[in-house]
This record gives sequence, C-alpha cells and structure tokens, in this order.
Amino acid sequence: MSKNIEIREEENPFALSIGDIMAALLLVFVLILSSILLELEEMKEKQNEVITEYKDLKRQIYEKLNEEFKDDLDGWRAELDSSNLAFRFKEPDILFATGSSVLKPDFKGILADFFPRYITVLRSEEFLSNIEEIRIEGHTSSEWVFNASEDFAYFENMRLSQDRTRTTLEFTLNQILDEESKAWTKSLITANGLSSSQLIYNNFGEEDQEASRRVEFRVRTDAEKKIDELLKNIENK
Repeated sequence: MSKNIEIREEENPFALSIGDIMAALLLVFVLILSSILLELEEMKEKQNEVITEYKDLKRQIYEKLNEEFKDDLDGWRAELDSSNLAFRFKEPDILFATGSSVLKPDFKGILADFFPRYITVLRSEEFLSNIEEIRIEGHTSSEWVFNASEDFAYFENMRLSQDRTRTTLEFTLNQILDEESKAWTKSLITANGLSSSQLIYNNFGEEDQEASRRVEFRVRTDAEKKIDELLKNIENK
C-alpha cells in the first residue's frame, strides 16, 4: 500500500513539498512587509515636507511682520516672538486699568495703528491661503484680591481676560474699513481669555506678575490641518 502511494506522489508533477510552501509564504510575507515599509517611508517624506513648509512659512511671516513693525516695537512696549509668531503687548500700565476690561487711550492708539497693518501683512498673496486662525489672547497674573483662594483668583482672572479679549476684538475689527478685509478677518479671528494658565517666570523661577499681564496676537497656519490629514490617512490604511 505504501509503495503505491509513493508511486502516485512521484507521478504528480504539481505536488509541493513543505519547503516549497514555506518559501512561498516567506516571499508573500516579504512582499507585504516591503509594501508597508514603502508606505511608511512615503508618509514620513510627506510629514517632513509639511514640517519644512511650515518652518519656511513661519519664517517668512515673521520676517514680513518684523519688517513692518520693527520701528514701532520699542515705542509700543511690544515684541514679536519668532518661535510662535506671537505679537506681544507686554506693558500692563498701557493696556488696561487694574481689574478693568476698558482699553486705555494709549492702547487704543496703538491698536488703531497696529491692527490694519497687521491684517494687510497676513492678507498678502503669499500668506492668504495658509492662515487658519488669528488669535487674540488675554493673559493675567495669578493674583487677585488679597487672601483670595487660588481657584477664586483663577476664575475671576478668566472672566477678566475674556472680557479684555472681547473688548480688544471689538475695537480692532472697527479699525478695518475695507469690507472685504473685515469679512475675511471676522471669519478667522477668535478672542481667547486664558487667565493665569500661561504665566511668565523670571530667571529665578518666580512668577513675573507684570510680564504675565499681557495681550498677544497669534497666527495659526494650515500646517496643523495638513498633519491631521496625514494622520487620518495613516489610520484609514
């Protein structure tokens, strides 16, 4: 009986040995792995492209803003941060009275000069399609009235910072006379009161209360959206 089986196996030209099957499976595995590695490499290249584009765009925006406002920064007690494109008004005595959300006359004068020029730079042809959000941020120190609890101070400062950013938003939008520019700005601008969540510290690691009380204008580009799209593509594969 075994002899007959042997003869039939030898006579079958399509019979595969276990070694042949293993070799075929290994080849399939190698092809799948190669395909996955190729996709990962392509994703990495696209991510690097987005990061490079973002860095170049951020540098270009900074250079244009700096060129426009470099002669005004000292007089306004302001600074332009190249790392995050924050245009920071950092002299609290110029901005608001203590505990108030009413713009001081000097700050109104600064904003009337600053904001239309700021929007003109951001709406230039080279940046127009890349701007996702224009943020007005209000920041406070951690203190409130004497003996106030930490939570009470935080929530009261949150209310105050939100009121201040809304007041700043209303005033700045009214400085734009061109209706097309105003509509574009309204579609992107937000007012964000952040209370004492982003304090500034001195060299000794202590809170700098004066520096923490500030108003910032920030720009968010579409780089985050592009990165999110890449991540969604990875998840869907």
